Amino acid sequence: MIDYTQLYAGLHHIPELRPWLTSLPQQIAQGLDPQRWGELPEWEAVLAGLPDLTPSSVTFDSEVRAGNTDDATPAQRQQLEAQLRKLHPWRKGPWNLFDVFIDTEWRSDWKWDRVSPHLAPLQNRLVLDVGCGSGYHCWRQYGAGARRVVGIDPSAKFVAQFYASKKYLGMHRPVDVLPLGIEALPPQLQAFDTTFSMGVLYHRRSPLDHLRELRETLRPGGQLVLETLVIDGDPGECLVPEGRYAKMRNVWFFPTTATLESWLRKVGFVEPRTVDLDRTSLEEQRSTDWMRFESLVDFLDPADHRKTLEGHPAPLRATLVATAP
Repeated sequence: MIDYTQLYAGLHHIPELRPWLTSLPQQIAQGLDPQRWGELPEWEAVLAGLPDLTPSSVTFDSEVRAGNTDDATPAQRQQLEAQLRKLHPWRKGPWNLFDVFIDTEWRSDWKWDRVSPHLAPLQNRLVLDVGCGSGYHCWRQYGAGARRVVGIDPSAKFVAQFYASKKYLGMHRPVDVLPLGIEALPPQLQAFDTTFSMGVLYHRRSPLDHLRELRETLRPGGQLVLETLVIDGDPGECLVPEGRYAKMRNVWFFPTTATLESWLRKVGFVEPRTVDLDRTSLEEQRSTDWMRFESLVDFLDPADHRKTLEGHPAPLRATLVATAP
């Protein structure tokens, strides 16, 4: 079910990406190594157990949907939901597969609604989505006209969730999620027209190195779309939590937007600007029946939702765009 044959064929026809084919199959094999991911055989069994259904329609614009109730029998829909629930937790979405509604932890469609007005038109563009999770935004990027979307995320479970959706949204469509981090990309690639990095920067020990890696993925004139946690404050200011932030491990740098714009200029981007600033609400990130673990409300000070449990400012997310030189 997890099959990259069509991806390899597609990349062969993109001169800038063709050299990557010498190492990519081995990188993917390492990313899906069962010794690393002990549950991988179970996730593959889930994919094999999905019912064979043909949607009467698919959509990627206002929602990500395949088919409707009339395209499946009640027993098939029951089987579909039972299999999909085995891939819990579902974090990015929502998804609608034959009217089985996957109510994910994040309302990623709300983020897309904030980001999309500020994008260079994606029509016929080659798009990279770094840290794409299960690929929800990859489908929205494709729906906005991208000719090919390559999502990368090192979690094999997210790859399994993506292939559960791709089975019904179209195995033939030029949208893929690879079990890789950005370090797996060839240096100085300069291939993509648009690169997204959303919800990644604060997990990187060296934010300037991550910004440089992002710049190297883009052709001259390509657009970076960067979304990350920030703090209010002045140029040069940055929060570096000593311990956890909102119970999250592996968090490092929370700059102000002015600081982040300066970082982007420092690594060579042109005309960086902040296009959206949004404080994450309890309606946008929450526990659901498809993600039954703790979520945002459990990470905030119960007496003051303007602060995390550790006393830091509550999550404030900024979206910035910049151009590669």
